[in-house]
Amino acid sequence: MSKKNKKFSADSIGKSTEVSEHNPFYFGKENYRLMLIGLALIIIGFLLMMGADANTVDGKYDPNLWNEGIFSIRRIRIAPMLVIAGFAIEVYAILKRKKN
Repeated sequence: MSKKNKKFSADSIGKSTEVSEHNPFYFGKENYRLMLIGLALIIIGFLLMMGADANTVDGKYDPNLWNEGIFSIRRIRIAPMLVIAGFAIEVYAILKRKKN
């Protein structure tokens, strides 16, 4: 065999010649901080969606009454936007590369 082909033998495939001294964790501090912020937004959004159902008025179920509180801006607009923002931040935190 020539010198050229000997360099790429099957024995050397898959073996690392250098030992890397780096952190084995994929995520850094910034990633975890963003994940916690996203999780907090998701939890706050779901908590803001909670409330009485359509037939509960003053804490009592009455099928003859209608609770207009289910259509509040908080439950229809703000809470879902917080949940969506939280999930978007989670995706960004997972995809963001750690700075070495």
